[in-house]
Amino acid sequence: MKNIKNNIGLIIILSIFLGCSDVVEFDPHDEYQVTEADYLQSESDYQTMVVSCYTPTQWLNQVIVVGDIASDNAVAGGENASDVVALQQMDDYNILTNNSTLEDLWTSAYEGVNRTNYLTDNRDVNLAGESIDFEGKDALYGEVHFLRAFYYFNLVKMFGDVVLFTDHKLGLSDFGNFERSPKEDVYAQIEIDLLAAIDVLPTQQSQQGRITKYAAQALLGKVYLYQEKFDEAVPVLQSVVDGPFSLVENFDDIFLFEGENGPESVYEVQYSNGQPYYNWAGQTRGQGNYAVQQCGVRGFNGTADMPYNSGWSTNLPTQDLASAYEDGDQRKEATTFDVEAYANDNPSLNVTYQVAPYKNTGLYNKKYLPRKGQTSGQVELNYENNQRTIRYAEVLLMAAEANLRASSVNQALAQTYLDMVRDRAFGDQDHRVTATVQAVWDERRLELAMEGDRFFDLVRTGQVDSVLGNLGYNSATEGLFPIPQREIEISGLSQNNGY
Repeated sequence: MKNIKNNIGLIIILSIFLGCSDVVEFDPHDEYQVTEADYLQSESDYQTMVVSCYTPTQWLNQVIVVGDIASDNAVAGGENASDVVALQQMDDYNILTNNSTLEDLWTSAYEGVNRTNYLTDNRDVNLAGESIDFEGKDALYGEVHFLRAFYYFNLVKMFGDVVLFTDHKLGLSDFGNFERSPKEDVYAQIEIDLLAAIDVLPTQQSQQGRITKYAAQALLGKVYLYQEKFDEAVPVLQSVVDGPFSLVENFDDIFLFEGENGPESVYEVQYSNGQPYYNWAGQTRGQGNYAVQQCGVRGFNGTADMPYNSGWSTNLPTQDLASAYEDGDQRKEATTFDVEAYANDNPSLNVTYQVAPYKNTGLYNKKYLPRKGQTSGQVELNYENNQRTIRYAEVLLMAAEANLRASSVNQALAQTYLDMVRDRAFGDQDHRVTATVQAVWDERRLELAMEGDRFFDLVRTGQVDSVLGNLGYNSATEGLFPIPQREIEISGLSQNNGY
């Protein structure tokens, strides 16, 4: 999956052609050597197209950034109030309906939906009317179903009611005819896709980064939590808990390049820099993890053996987050990087840096701090550090919450899972706390800080008003972001409350 972009050029050309296929009636072979009817003729064609379905997952890294900046975990720092305006709007709870980050996330997720729909629509018979069967096809489609569920989950948790379609790839004739479906219907489709994926996916893949049954079960468990279906969540999460995963002893190691796809990884979005990217007009469209650059210290320099590159400091942990950690919790240092302390502790490195001029907190997101040797081409756009999307520790905390909130409470299991997470955090058994729902929610903040869950957790657990109200959060928005204005103007969609 590290070379996920290798086959995308053909897919982009094909997508353009497919989008125009209903407009003019003519023999496509008069103009094109390869047409949509010529594609999906072999197992290799299907494999290539499935790889292309993974690609938009790389473009969604700003969901992670938004999930913390819109909460009490982070601020949008940078040069001044005009630096990355889209993120400043999130931070200040003054989000305009033409917010460029939200537009990009909407477009990226629906590009993923389009690609998966194209494959599901041509599963049994391709556009040439032929049936192409091969060993492993069902399992391959399990990946497709997971990916469609993943795209819709990102859409529904951000925007609520969204346009739902599963039976075709959008063409020009579709525009202007959209309607938003109730979020309950969207969640129902997500469940259908994930259950279909679980039925056919293997528990282990030969290629790192490809979806497994465990990843589908973990995402389904999370989807159940978002809907407060705790009885359903318990068994599906238990299957992952009982899987082959384990907690990494040193928390900091999880987020190193060497820690990618490690024993704690249930699902990671894969990034690479094998094909250097230079397009500033599409920052998120390369193979690299653009979000890494946003975490870096401005003007960060030192001797040759200093491991870090500089960055933009536009995603800064808050002092409030740092203060939430207890003494001895290794997650604090691994999450909230104190650059001044680092410089003082390493005089031989001759560290220099610029304090973030705007909303400076003195802290930086160490989990995704830019590191030397992990980028190429246009440096800022090509970091190869994977996004740790679902970790085993999160599965344990989700299972703990589900067991506490299910109709048949299992306090003992919840306690065991919470203990496992805290024992790793402190390296001992002396910091255990009684497993209550609030304790698990608090632990999610500490464990998953700067990984994009905080805002959405506050919304789904009903804590958003009390926690963020004094920061300017507008309760009228009901925890949702605005539907992009161009979708309202072009497609006639309704807008969310509060915008």
